[in-house]
Amino acid sequence: MKKIMLGKTGLMVTKTAMGCLPVQRCSREDAVKLLRAAFEGGINYFDTANAYTDSEEKIGLALSDVRDRIILSTKSAGKDRKTVLEHIELSLRRMKTDYIDLFQFHQMQEVPDINDPEGPYAGALEAKKRGWIGHIGVTSHRVNIAEDCIASGNFETLQFPFSYISADRDLALADKCRQADMGYIAMKGLAGGMLTNVRACHAFMKQHENVVPIWGIQHMEELEQWLAVAEEDPDMDEELAAFIQKERQELSGSFCRSCGYCMPCPMGIEIRNCARMNMLLRRSPWQQYMTPEWQEKMNRIEDCIGCRSCSSRCPYQLDTPNLLKYMLKDYREFYEAHKDQL
Repeated sequence: MKKIMLGKTGLMVTKTAMGCLPVQRCSREDAVKLLRAAFEGGINYFDTANAYTDSEEKIGLALSDVRDRIILSTKSAGKDRKTVLEHIELSLRRMKTDYIDLFQFHQMQEVPDINDPEGPYAGALEAKKRGWIGHIGVTSHRVNIAEDCIASGNFETLQFPFSYISADRDLALADKCRQADMGYIAMKGLAGGMLTNVRACHAFMKQHENVVPIWGIQHMEELEQWLAVAEEDPDMDEELAAFIQKERQELSGSFCRSCGYCMPCPMGIEIRNCARMNMLLRRSPWQQYMTPEWQEKMNRIEDCIGCRSCSSRCPYQLDTPNLLKYMLKDYREFYEAHKDQL
């Protein structure tokens, strides 16, 4: 399987990599089988996070005996030095390893201050000094924050939503990272599950030589698809390019990146999560989103007054009010279909 260097880290990772958020939904037995099959199929890069419930533990169970043959990255959203160190230490225990190849600050809302002795960046530096982590990166859903992180020169990698329906400003991040010798890790390469043509997705990512997509894989048949397309390694051709153009026209207006620019809502709607509820239900343990608290949050969408302040602030030009209405309809249908499992 093709490998590329992850920027200045020097880490050689497979161009087809595995995002491990969805393994939360697998049983331990199935998760171990899936992760092991990914490794045996040639994948060497596995990306997870402290916040992904038992994802790290499942990685430890499946891959600790081949630790020297894989690349592990995880994340923490800790806001201070102490919390970041605690999270990293917990991740080490969960994954049954004594080092993490790449540590990433998770979903940054602002660029970490490298001069704050009690800030999160200080925690990462301390972890690196102790030998707990090898490299420091950052993840974000906000394009301006991503651009600032690249410009700062303080990070070795950037992880950002990146797919063939991404906006032009988002797509430009890949080249900015290349120029800065930063690794670029593409999350949400399937746009939260909206993109289903694996050949088109693969061919698109292949065009960006420095981009490493971490495909969110939950089922064995999904893994088999990615391994098969990696072996085929299709180039972009006229047919795939036409298909992608059609998809961009149809889907670009319906993918919430959860950047939060739309907030706050005058009616108290939690837009950044409600507007991507169909993805949350299908890509992470769905029961947590069926609590009375979450039902109340979703039902609040009915209070929308159509002021469109959310849409006016959205950097992706989403029709947010109508997107929210669709999400509420989908949420209620999902609830009816799964309520017997609650």
